[in-house]
Amino acid sequence: MAAPVWKGCIVLSLISIPIKLYAAARSERTYLHQIHKECNTRVRQPLFCPHCNRFVDRGEVVKGYEFDEGQYVLMEDKELKKIAAASSHTLEIVAFTKLKEIDPIFYDASYFCIPEESGKKAYQLLTKALEDTQTVGIGTLMMHQRDYTVFLRPYQHGLVLHTMYFANEIRQLPEYGVLEHVKIKPQEIKLTEQLIASLTEPFRPKQYHNEFQERLKRLIEAKQQGKTVEIGAENKRRAPVIDMMTALRKSLEATSSGSSDRTKAKPRKNALARKAS
Repeated sequence: MAAPVWKGCIVLSLISIPIKLYAAARSERTYLHQIHKECNTRVRQPLFCPHCNRFVDRGEVVKGYEFDEGQYVLMEDKELKKIAAASSHTLEIVAFTKLKEIDPIFYDASYFCIPEESGKKAYQLLTKALEDTQTVGIGTLMMHQRDYTVFLRPYQHGLVLHTMYFANEIRQLPEYGVLEHVKIKPQEIKLTEQLIASLTEPFRPKQYHNEFQERLKRLIEAKQQGKTVEIGAENKRRAPVIDMMTALRKSLEATSSGSSDRTKAKPRKNALARKAS
């Protein structure tokens, strides 16, 4: 089993629940390195100072904050350690809120909470209460010398923890959400809603794949075996939509015919199965 990233206790008033945190999700990527083409050797990136025109050792390097172009406030490691959050083994719940009130934009990393043997009953009790009330616990946590605000929510009969982006970390764009005065016809809204309804289905995460990564893996395997690699044709650019009503009607017709084809295919499959039996 993977190593826990944190060990401690969920503290809710006088209740203490010992847990371990495990990473709940991670990106799956095929990484490509920089290789010297002449000798097939991976290229390193040494530390180089353009002002001194020489390579420098790591012992000569400090961290710095650029407050103006080319102007830095230098930081020593011992100074950073003094202001770093002290390690803690307590996840204190300070409030509860309804799940629907939290916009997903605030979710950062996700972790599974696994209870220790002595905390299983309290863990299950908290999980069931959060499920029944559709509520999320908001807590504070010190981890890896950083302080976090976290969400604790039920997920598949267990507890999952999400670190939270702070409000000042959510970017603000002046042009975002500003709607220009555009006249929208009621029929356009109705057709758009019909199109959405025709494409609405249960969320099945396993049906979605990182297609680029899959193509990259096939490319690597083919080159390892010395096979010729065929590159797919580029996607054709679509013309801009001029008549929204016509485009919506055609989209609805396309989705309706697709649904009809899938529906017709099912009886045929069943008929073949009956014939085989």
